[in-house]
Amino acid sequence: MSQFRPERDPERPVYVISVAATLVSAHPRTLRIYEDEGLLCPARTPSNIRLYSENDIRRLTWIRHLTRDRGVNLAGIKLLFELEERLGTRILEALYAEATDEAADGTSASAPPTAAATQTATTTSTSPAIATASANPSLGDT
Repeated sequence: MSQFRPERDPERPVYVISVAATLVSAHPRTLRIYEDEGLLCPARTPSNIRLYSENDIRRLTWIRHLTRDRGVNLAGIKLLFELEERLGTRILEALYAEATDEAADGTSASAPPTAAATQTATTTSTSPAIATASANPSLGDT
């Protein structure tokens, strides 16, 4: 007796939110935030339970990679997804290939500087006269 097993349909929603979250190493609330931000739209059952497909899991994996490893915020990810749809090219595939090439070479992608790091760099590069003048406004009126 051989059982016929149909091919997996990547569009078929099968994973509930807890399973999907486990598959991408995220909290279920994180997946809800991604949905609220418009990054993905899981299917819903008649009782309003979210169901994720293989394609949704793949998209979640990209989102997690971009936020954790590449330092991209959710607005940037949304823009990348929109560009990818408009251009019809695989931007994310190229980013992933670039990241794996860097990992193979032993170099890591640098994250964009944080606001605190930028502010620290700015204040340390300010000349002492400007720093004194900004601290004491009366000294700047000479």
